[in-house]
Amino acid sequence: MAEATTLHDRAGAIADFLDRHPRALVLTGAGLSTASGIPDYRDRDGARRGKPPIHGPDFRKSEAVQRRYWARSMIGWPVLARARPNAGHLAIAGLEAVGRIGAVLTQNVDGLHGQAGSHDVLELHGNIHSVVCLECSALFPRALIQEQLARDNPHMLASNAAPLPDGDAAVEPAELASFRLPACTCCGGTLMPDVVFFGDNVPAARTAAALARMERADALLVVGSSLMVYSGFRFCRMAQAAGKRIAALNLGRTRADELLDLKIEDSAERILPLALDMLNTGLEPAGGDTPSNQLNGGIL
Repeated sequence: MAEATTLHDRAGAIADFLDRHPRALVLTGAGLSTASGIPDYRDRDGARRGKPPIHGPDFRKSEAVQRRYWARSMIGWPVLARARPNAGHLAIAGLEAVGRIGAVLTQNVDGLHGQAGSHDVLELHGNIHSVVCLECSALFPRALIQEQLARDNPHMLASNAAPLPDGDAAVEPAELASFRLPACTCCGGTLMPDVVFFGDNVPAARTAAALARMERADALLVVGSSLMVYSGFRFCRMAQAAGKRIAALNLGRTRADELLDLKIEDSAERILPLALDMLNTGLEPAGGDTPSNQLNGGIL
């Protein structure tokens, strides 16, 4: 069995996969955005770091949970606001521009695919830069809510808390007692980020749109996701059931390892720009006539 031991070989394996499957659906996760300075949730074994996340049902019924969320978000969201697409995001946009992939389906809520120039992007879990009122459904830019939070909670501006994934931050509970919640400027109602919280379901229409993209695709490429959340893993199950090949570019274990035809253990910002270069220049991908499912990095 051939083994993709060099950076060129690993990029060539991905280029070869995309050359054979130009309508591949690209499914991205938190590992793609770590090079943009956004922490991810899991280690290389797929184990979750830190405390359990806030669940949607708890947020909606408990003011204490809302206070905890918004206080932590007030400190952590600026990390997301300053984040910019990295070379991996830009390469995915480039692959779309030259017709080397199909759609992009992302589990990330950071909005970086759109900033990078990708067009056919479906944000499976929503976008953290949008806020919705639970009473009147009014939508607000997250930056506007940040201004309200800063105005009403100036004592929090000097907080020194470590940033956590998706705009969270490690704020001590003692700082929450005097925290003032943001409110809808239209009706005074409860505000919630317009994202799918843990414990909530992806909206039915969005799920249908995602499944349609998978049906149109001729393969699946997973980038930077351990696939531990079922909303992402299900697309690997769908691809396998339809006889479509599955490749993964991810540092560490994934939930779908036994389903993969190709696995490259490397970072997207290193591999994808090289793969795009190979496809654009007609450079023969590493491996020559070796089928892509025999290239390792490692391959299962």
